[in-house]
Amino acid sequence: MRSGQHAPCGKCRLYAAVFVDLDVTEYRRRVCRIMGENGPVGAYGGKRSRVRPGAADEADAPNAVARGFGGRAPRTHICSDPTCVRAGAPWNCVCLLVDPCNREIVGHSAGPGKDARLVKSAFATLSFPISDIEVFHTDRGSEFDDDEIDLMLEAFGIERSLSAKGCPYDNAVDESTNRILKAELVHRETFGTTRELRAKLSDYVHWYNNFRIHSTLGYMSPVEFREAGLSLPESSK
Repeated sequence: MRSGQHAPCGKCRLYAAVFVDLDVTEYRRRVCRIMGENGPVGAYGGKRSRVRPGAADEADAPNAVARGFGGRAPRTHICSDPTCVRAGAPWNCVCLLVDPCNREIVGHSAGPGKDARLVKSAFATLSFPISDIEVFHTDRGSEFDDDEIDLMLEAFGIERSLSAKGCPYDNAVDESTNRILKAELVHRETFGTTRELRAKLSDYVHWYNNFRIHSTLGYMSPVEFREAGLSLPESSK
């Protein structure tokens, strides 16, 4: 296992992937047996927030991504879909900005409201110029239907891309990243306050980008994949 890398959790195939760096091939059944003998278990789902339907974004914007998550240059196409997290008694929300090119979390924020402020706070954490982004793809959540977000995108020449109504597959990369976040962080930690949630989220994003290996990326981390100058094929979902 690489120095500084956390022990992967969740599905045992992620344990098996660690052997790639050691040039060792193992069957998944043996990995399951080793896990059973030594105690590691998968990350399971926890309590979920109650879905409260809101007004859908009715903007007449095309689906510019059209489920074509591969074949993109890094940091040109960014997707997002906030998710709810319990922090203390109330529910908070986490907004991740994900690059489909290498599954990297390029921006993140957490707060008590699922609104435009949460989204803008995520953009504020970008480590590269916002003008590098060509397309911003989201679902039709009301948090994206905001004049300030429209002005921000217009100011930097960023094209708006919207999923079809009620179709999570159109934003599958971000949906998948949210599931990983919940399995590996949210359901394994407790957050007494929003401040604590933000701190642990920041630490997790650093680990996720720099150390967590992904089978989609040939068992490389998102940063390794990007720095190697690699790109996913156009058919990647």
